[in-house]
Amino acid sequence: MKIDGRHLTDEILAHLRKQAVQLHKRGIKILEIADITGVSRNTVGTWLKKYRTDGTKSLKNKKRGRKYGEQRTLTPEQEHEVQKLIQDKTPDQLKMSFALWNRKAIKDLIKRLYSIDMPIRTVGDYLKRWGFTPQRPLKRAYEQNPAKVKKWMTEDYPAITKRAHLEGAEIQWGDETGLKNDSHYSRGYAPAGQTPVLHQNAKRFSMSMISSVTNRGKVRFMCYACLLQVERCHECRLVYHFPQTID
Repeated sequence: MKIDGRHLTDEILAHLRKQAVQLHKRGIKILEIADITGVSRNTVGTWLKKYRTDGTKSLKNKKRGRKYGEQRTLTPEQEHEVQKLIQDKTPDQLKMSFALWNRKAIKDLIKRLYSIDMPIRTVGDYLKRWGFTPQRPLKRAYEQNPAKVKKWMTEDYPAITKRAHLEGAEIQWGDETGLKNDSHYSRGYAPAGQTPVLHQNAKRFSMSMISSVTNRGKVRFMCYACLLQVERCHECRLVYHFPQTID
């Protein structure tokens, strides 16, 4: 049974090469060396041929497999440029018909820059190699003033914290949210001229919640709901509400 050199470590292979050369110098034939080392006759012959050509350096360990970046479609410079554009720009800033970067947008960007029509799966491989992952974007208001936010965080909020500590009070971070049973629905495919029909309850119902959370994780919330009648859509009446606290 011969040994498959692909499953051996570099150290073991280096030892077998040295052993094969030493045995050959002692006049032992290639076939016998193959039996002693456990590799094939052709492998021994290749080792000896490289030793006669390159000397002792042919016996040292060598990194197997492809070299870094070998046989890639993009050059390192091109990869760096694409990564920088993805990080610093959005597709619409480059006059592309995409809101966010996805594989299709990056595929079109590469074709525009380098005239390379890269398969969509290869684009995904590049993104994984670069450490890019699909993420849901954060929403931030255009009106937000970063300077005022920084001032509040560094000056106003520490003062609030100090006052809360002196008074034995809690700092509450509040928010309000809501949902409705007739929320907006997206488009769906159907044969041309045959508009699909979506059946839903005629009575519209909404639920809202006001909540707050402290820095220690204590949550307070109050839910309230409104039943909107179809014939009196501009009026609403309170159905129920209940304050709750979760420690």
